[in-house]
Amino acid sequence: MTELAWIENALTSARPQAMGALLRYFRDLDRAEEAFQEACLRALKNWPVKGPPRDPTAWLIFVGRNAALDGVRRDSRNTALPPEDRISDIEDAEADMAERLDDAHYRDDILRLMFVCCHPDLPATQQVALALRIVSGLSVREIASAFLVGEKAMEQRITRAKRRVAEANVPFAAPDAVERSKRLGSVAAMIYLVFNEGYSATSGADVVRASLCDEAIRLARLLLRLFPSEPEIMGLLALMLLQHARSAARMDADGNAVLLDDQDRTLWNRTGIEEGLALVDKALRHGRPGPYQVQAAIAALHARARTPEETDWEEIDLLYQMLESQTPSPVITLNRSVAISKIRGPEAALQLIAPLAERLSGYFYFHGVRGAYLSEIGRTEEAREAFDRAIALARTPAEAAHIRQHLDRLAVKTRAI
Repeated sequence: MTELAWIENALTSARPQAMGALLRYFRDLDRAEEAFQEACLRALKNWPVKGPPRDPTAWLIFVGRNAALDGVRRDSRNTALPPEDRISDIEDAEADMAERLDDAHYRDDILRLMFVCCHPDLPATQQVALALRIVSGLSVREIASAFLVGEKAMEQRITRAKRRVAEANVPFAAPDAVERSKRLGSVAAMIYLVFNEGYSATSGADVVRASLCDEAIRLARLLLRLFPSEPEIMGLLALMLLQHARSAARMDADGNAVLLDDQDRTLWNRTGIEEGLALVDKALRHGRPGPYQVQAAIAALHARARTPEETDWEEIDLLYQMLESQTPSPVITLNRSVAISKIRGPEAALQLIAPLAERLSGYFYFHGVRGAYLSEIGRTEEAREAFDRAIALARTPAEAAHIRQHLDRLAVKTRAI
């Protein structure tokens, strides 16, 4: 690893704790972010010359705090800016701070940072954008690209989120047990939203969006270190690992989507799968299966099947029924219909999703799945109408191309008749 790469990794790893500590100190998101950025600039200048500090996080907190205080003093003209060598030569102070950064401070600072980003006054889109900016350190341009919006619009979204946090007078004290319990679900949901934004990337060239999967997994690992015995966080991380393990097989060489049954399973990431399976088993042993654990268990059944024919669709159906009872949703029922079609055939699957037509009339996947079932039982004209509707609702060229493949096969089948 090059020296620059090591420094970049150190800054990325230190960011959540350093930002959390600076936020606790200044109680202002903008000032904390500016302080961390200044500390990073000084790290890039000093570390290659003087060597890495014993504790990069403590160094960044100390330098960032001093730099921000100097800025406050300079602005108020109360105190002259100290000389550069006094700020840079901080070995003893850094060691002292490292000793005081115990596990309790680490846990509380990062939780506070995540809870601030997931404040209930913020819409989900602002929560995700703010977390990617403050916790993960993505640039506004990167976040805008990931969400397929303009850079100016994303800048405004993040600014509004910061303003709402400031206006809400968010408490910056260490979160108590009740607050942690109430907000942990929001943090987990934010992380999964980040993952889904990346997972919906439709080509290998879409590097920024695809990298969001890695960032979500990193945040989930961080959250699991803070809550090592929480089965739903284990389930969340397992779910993302198992889904992300299939990434290399989800698109063909032309960038077209490849359905699960048609994927080359030798391309699946076995390391990610093994870790995900171990986490699923560990989570379920707690005997408190929540939605993330159930979804991870479904993904695990797919991962364990060496061929599509070995998939345990009966068990998948049971798990989807459990998920329906926990978090009723027409999308969950739509997903369950795939298992029903494998067990009892497409007619039964069509009957299951028929009541969903009104609620999912604007949902791309509903019309695509319905078209596939209709095609299987020979209702060609209805299938074509469903596929046409799906194309009209497609969000990306890859989604539209996938449905056109169905239409092409339908045309071939019609000519054969």
